[in-house]
Amino acid sequence: MARVVVLGAGIAGHTAAMVLRRKLPRDHEVVVVSPKPTYNWIPSNIWVGVGRMKAEDVVFELAPVYRDLGITFHQAKATELWPEGGALEAKPHVVAESTGADAGPTLRIPFDYLVNATGPRLNFGATPGLGPEANTVSVCTNDHATHAAAALQAAIARMRTGERLTLVIGVGHGLCTCEGAAFEYVFNVDFALREAGVREKARLVFLTNEAELGDFGVGGTHMLRGGYRVHSKTFAESLYAERGIEWITGAHVQKVEPGVVHFETLDGEDHVLPFDFAMLLPPFAGQPIKAHGRDGTDITADLFAPSGFMKVDADYTPKAFEDWRASDWPKTYQTPRFPRIFAVGIAFAPPHPISKPRKSKKGTPITPSPPRTGMPSAVMAHSVAESLYGMIALDLPGPTRTASLAEIGASCVASAGASWLRGTAASMTMFPVVPDYEKYPEFGRDLHFTFGEIGSAGHWIKKILHHMFLWKAKGRPGWWLIPE
Repeated sequence: MARVVVLGAGIAGHTAAMVLRRKLPRDHEVVVVSPKPTYNWIPSNIWVGVGRMKAEDVVFELAPVYRDLGITFHQAKATELWPEGGALEAKPHVVAESTGADAGPTLRIPFDYLVNATGPRLNFGATPGLGPEANTVSVCTNDHATHAAAALQAAIARMRTGERLTLVIGVGHGLCTCEGAAFEYVFNVDFALREAGVREKARLVFLTNEAELGDFGVGGTHMLRGGYRVHSKTFAESLYAERGIEWITGAHVQKVEPGVVHFETLDGEDHVLPFDFAMLLPPFAGQPIKAHGRDGTDITADLFAPSGFMKVDADYTPKAFEDWRASDWPKTYQTPRFPRIFAVGIAFAPPHPISKPRKSKKGTPITPSPPRTGMPSAVMAHSVAESLYGMIALDLPGPTRTASLAEIGASCVASAGASWLRGTAASMTMFPVVPDYEKYPEFGRDLHFTFGEIGSAGHWIKKILHHMFLWKAKGRPGWWLIPE
């Protein structure tokens, strides 16, 4: 019997655990370790953040789902990894601290195979004054989004009395990722202001570390739209201009004081931006897990990059950006030194930025980090689960499935306002996620599968996907027929 331990129950971890449990014979055990008792369908936090949904619409309890599926669940936070075993536990194991209401002693959970899908540590501390505990709101969790919705409604109430307010939405650090989430939120806020009849009372500003709109951390892309080749910069700028949303690009937020954002731009200039409401996303870091050799020596640097993300089968050799190739990106997500350990989703360390690295004239890095969320997270998790099935049940010598971001595509339906009759969404696809200029020398991507459009149909699709993916995540009948 083999035991597979999955760290994390987000999109990647939950997908890996469910596929493993469905594929593996029942004499093999699947264990999930996650600090939260609930699953959060994060893409819909955007709607929670403007009051269009409640937190209970985007979360559900994990324990009943895992019990029905036959998955062992520990509500705990992994803190140590012993990939060779140690004095207190001979087998490779994870040390985890219980986080439930009835938290017990520290757990030592042995494993035969491990999937690290811990997701990001929301590093609000990287920017002084950033975050819900300080001076800005967030939509990164359902609780954050609920708080953001209340703050937005308070701002709307003030505008209804005649006040003119400045609302700032974007990212709160020069190395942030997930610009797409800020993109969605600013358009949903714009829509909410219009629905409330106060749009003319609001100055709406989008603040981003992207060198230009439409970069999204993937270096931007050319796409087909209406039969024409259009760059995502043009596509994005038109959306902002049509809605009267100002934008500031190439920005690194230095600190946030009550009612004031301080930021630096690529030209090296310092700026201040007063605000009445601000939703700024934090940079991501890896979860703080220490790794130990059998004798207790610290081998954290062997398994994890300085960012805290796990090293996998990528080429991490230092190179100039221009010298990187699509083939440098990981395919199997297997760790080189410990082949029974894998990392997927945000938990793996990317080998290099997809967007061109930039620094301000003062030397401050201002470059979006590579996105690894949503559909790509689920695809790579499914791939690793299939590989583990082969290695465990079929006794295959190694991974058989691959899901390199340079070989898979991604689809995104970005809400621009939630309403069945008046809502819209930007529907975008790209293939592959990481440009491959050797295979597609003109644009780095296949334009037959890279396109963008905005309209009401996109909103209907987004709403349908919300219900469809929650059905899947809850393990309802036929869940495995729903694609990633």
